[in-house]
Parts: sequence; structure tokens; C-alpha cells
Amino acid sequence: MSLTDAASRFGAGRLAHRVACGLIFAFLVAPILVIVPLSFNAEPYFTFTDGMLRLDPEAYSLRWYRQVLGDGAWARGLANSLLIGVAATVLATALGTLAALGLSSRAMPARHLAMGLLISPMVTPLIISAAGMFFFYSTLGLSQTHLGLILAHAALGTPFVVITVTATLSAFDTNLTRAAASLGAGPVTTFRRVQLPLIAPGVVSGALFAFATSFDEVVVVLFMAGENQRTIPRQMWAGIREQISPAMLAVATFLILFAVLLLCTVEWLRRRSGRPADWDDGR
Repeated sequence: MSLTDAASRFGAGRLAHRVACGLIFAFLVAPILVIVPLSFNAEPYFTFTDGMLRLDPEAYSLRWYRQVLGDGAWARGLANSLLIGVAATVLATALGTLAALGLSSRAMPARHLAMGLLISPMVTPLIISAAGMFFFYSTLGLSQTHLGLILAHAALGTPFVVITVTATLSAFDTNLTRAAASLGAGPVTTFRRVQLPLIAPGVVSGALFAFATSFDEVVVVLFMAGENQRTIPRQMWAGIREQISPAMLAVATFLILFAVLLLCTVEWLRRRSGRPADWDDGR
């Protein structure tokens, strides 16, 4: 086979790979992106009207966005989502980072078993976790309270922090901590001045995933939340059951924009934490 034929086949293979990736991307994203134009529908329908298909300006409106922004129920849901999400993220980040630091030590006994237990909330069916949390926190008197939801969401978000920080620590040079200890730095100072700045991208990435998990979680909220703990997903669930309105599409569009911003931030942190290509050559 000549070099020209090999190059031609390689180019065809790359083209086929890109086409396949594009089709898979469209298959995954298209159902979500349909929500965005529907949220501008001037009529109270969940379908594209003839005017929308003709791109008639009169068929598009911001009425559902104005309704969401002017509705006190959505405002309270957003406030609850932010309060619970931020508090759960802080707690999950602290617990997950400490757990990852402990798991990174080879001297820790049964660390693989501990890792499996820590990430078990990710693989356990959420409805089972929600039922267990409901019965557990009910016995403690924390059901239908903000504190109970914060603790429950922190438990769901901690595995994401453990995974991202553990992955970052796998590339951490432990000689740096030994050098800091030899110079008289204590464990807290070593963590604050040496480890934390280097693993910060992993910590922030895990925190973002933990916040996203809390912000769009609805199953645990359905089990544990009362009337005063309605979050945005809980409000959307109630809207579907009580009164179907395109206002939910406007809220969904906001959530899509939030998810895109989150993914862009995580990707930026991933690239920022990556080693330069010539790192190993220069050592």
C-alpha cells in the first residue's frame, strides 16, 4: 500500500470519526436545545406553532420569562436552591477534600474499601438513598428543615469532590510536603501553603459538581422538603402536576445556561491544572 493510499484512508477515518461524534452529540443535545426556542413561544403551548415555524416575530415573546421573574414562588424556589446548594457545597467540599487527602496516603488501611463506600451514593439508586435519608433524618427531627436538606445534599455531593480531588492528588509530588515538613512547617501550614494551591483546580471542580448536584436534585427534596423548602426543581415538579405552563421552559432555559457555564468552567479548570507538555522533559 502506497503512502498516498495510507494518508487517504487515514483522512477518511478521521472524517468518519468526526461525523460519528457529531451525530452522537446531536442525539444527546438536540432534545435539550428544543426547549430554548419553545420558551419564547407567545402561545401557551409546548409545541412549535405555525408562526414560529415561519419565523414570524409576533409568534415569539418574553412573556414566560417575565412571568417567572415576577412570580414570588419562583423567587422563593431560587432562594432555597441557592441557600441549600451553597451550604451543601461548602460542607461537601470540606468533607470530600479531607477524605481525598486521607485516601491518598498509602499507609491508610483498607483505603480501597473506604473509597468504594465514599462514592457509593453515586451508584445507589437515588430513590433508595432518598427513602433512607428521609427515615434517618426524620428520627433526628430534621425532616422538612433546611438543615436536613443541606446534610442530605452534602452527602450526595461529597463523592464528586472525593473523585476530582483524588484525581488531582494522583499527580501531586509528595516530595513537596516532605520538604515543607523538613523546614519546620506543620500539617496545617503544609496543607494551606503547599497542597491546597496545587490541588485547588480539583477542589473547585468538585465543588462545582457538588453544587450542580444539589441545585437540580428533586428526588430527595420530594421526600424531605416541606412547603418552606421548595427548590427550583421542586417548583417545576409542582408546576407539571398542578398547572402545565411554558414558564417551566423559561426556567429550564436558565438551567441549561447554568449547566453550560458550569461545564465551561470545569473545562477551563481542567486545562489550567494540566501540566505543560515539556514538564517531564524539563525535570
